[in-house]
Amino acid sequence: MAAPDAIIKNIRIKTGVVKRIAKEKNMYEKEAQMLQERVEKMKAEGRDEHDIKKQQEVTQESNMMIPDCVKRLKAAMADLGNLLDSNQDLCDAEEYKAAKNTMNESASVLTGN
Repeated sequence: MAAPDAIIKNIRIKTGVVKRIAKEKNMYEKEAQMLQERVEKMKAEGRDEHDIKKQQEVTQESNMMIPDCVKRLKAAMADLGNLLDSNQDLCDAEEYKAAKNTMNESASVLTGN
């Protein structure tokens, strides 16, 4: 069994990974929405078809990143969840509590709430 300090450090690292990926997913969703609004505005203004098509490609690229983020977030959450489940004796540690809180917040990011 690893030393509690090493486990706490691992919990802290895995919590950071989950937070970062959740933040990344939110960023791509906001970017895709903003780009889609830009495309709609360009269409309404009657802009050049080539420019609109290029902007739609950029929007698609952002949209394609979202499923990848979801997949990575699920994997990171599963990894952190397994670590927490196997070290419940550390449940009083601040890092453990923070990790549980992050898991709950990230679950709502996955569901879009």
